[in-house]
Amino acid sequence: MIKIVFLGTNGWYDTHTGNTMCVLVQSPEYDIILDAGNGFTKIDKYLSFNRPVYLFISHFHLDHIIGLHTLNKFNFKEGLHIAGPEGLNNVLDTLIRPPFTFYFSKLPYPTKVYELTEGRHNTPLPLECAILSHPVTTLGYRFQLDDKVIVYCTDTGFCENALKLAQDADLLIAECAYKRGQSLPHWPHMNPDDAGRLARETNSKKLVLTHFDAATYQTIEDRKIAENQAKESFPQAVVAIDNMSLEL
Repeated sequence: MIKIVFLGTNGWYDTHTGNTMCVLVQSPEYDIILDAGNGFTKIDKYLSFNRPVYLFISHFHLDHIIGLHTLNKFNFKEGLHIAGPEGLNNVLDTLIRPPFTFYFSKLPYPTKVYELTEGRHNTPLPLECAILSHPVTTLGYRFQLDDKVIVYCTDTGFCENALKLAQDADLLIAECAYKRGQSLPHWPHMNPDDAGRLARETNSKKLVLTHFDAATYQTIEDRKIAENQAKESFPQAVVAIDNMSLEL
């Protein structure tokens, strides 16, 4: 069994609707964290920290990494593996240090950092990643855990690489920053129709919408409207709310 917990579902900043981006994926073999927005601060409610933890960063906008300032809150007794786009080492060394917070190098547990390029990787665990459509380098991830495929595509417009990654996914976690009809070519994100189309055209089995722009989606009811719109093209769509969990 695989358990997925949506710890942060907002894009841009925290509001009463939720924290910024973080998803926890727990399989019999791996504890995987997707992005480290402020939702990351809640991982100790779910992790026992008795096996290695793998954190995958999609990109370096603050709503996806701001939670890293709480790394010293946790005790990753078996170590923490952090993977992300090229430049990750420099970002960690720049942000996780005084005057912003403690030194990254002073963490009281072992850490390893992996800078990933497009393609298939066996380190730090088996996965595939591809660059998505966003103003900064942003990776989408595809994991095969047991016999299930989980795909994570956030901060992207509808694009060819998202289609490739999401093919036949058992669970597609896709962003929904914009409302129906919204689109900004210079700042690509998806709306509910884009996300539903992505799930339908890739033959995904289930779609969860997340990364709701905090200024655009100001209420949970706004999200429910987006869910119904996505269901028009993909009936297996649901919206994520902070602390929601599901099982595969």
